[in-house]
Parts: sequence; structure tokens; C-alpha cells
Amino acid sequence: QLQLVESGGGLVQPGGSLRLSCAVSGFMRYYAIGWFRQAPGKEREGVSCIKSSDDATVYGDSVKGRSTISRNKANNTVTLQMNNLKPEDTGVYFCAAVPFVGWSCSLVDRLYDDWGQGTQVTVSS
Repeated sequence: QLQLVESGGGLVQPGGSLRLSCAVSGFMRYYAIGWFRQAPGKEREGVSCIKSSDDATVYGDSVKGRSTISRNKANNTVTLQMNNLKPEDTGVYFCAAVPFVGWSCSLVDRLYDDWGQGTQVTVSS
């Protein structure tokens, strides 16, 4: 199994930005990394994903245009840059990994095998 550790969460004002990092150990050659979030009382939501073969990306509708996912293979790190944050972006953010050989990665959380512990993001005045 891959080991995933999230960091970078915290308190931010509406309209502000955060950069979340996912440190990955034990990489497979072909895999996908996804970012998901969950607020209290709500279902887990896919935010973005990236695949290792060509760094192709997918974004959820709720963050499209405000977020960028990227991968640094030298540092074994996947980064989620979030801009223009809104109170509804508040939640625990998880990164997850799954072996991947397809064309596009998926934002369906049940497809992912390995998960980090999460990092809290709070957007509030």
C-alpha cells in the first residue's frame, strides 16, 4: 500500500488561498492521486485528481477554475492549490491513491484504495 500524508490546511479568510500537499511513499509506476473533502453532515466530495502516466487532471465542478493540482515526481508530492476560497470549501481534505491504467482519473471515492489521515481547512471571517 502507498503511504499518504496531507499537510497545509488551516484557517483562511474568504477569498484567500491555501496550498495543500500530499506526500506519497511507496509509489507504483502507474497510479492516480485524488483529493477529496468532507464537511460535517455531508457526503465526501471529489475535488481533483491527477494520474502519474501523463499528469492528466480532472476537477470537480465545485472547484473548477479556482484550483490547480500538480505532481512533483522528484519530491513524491502532489499539490492542490486552492484560490478564492469560500466558506463552503470548509472541510477535512484527504488525498488518496489507486493503481491506474485508464485514460482519465476518477473522482469516485470508492475506487481509491489508500488514504491519508486528512487535513482540516476552515474558511471563515
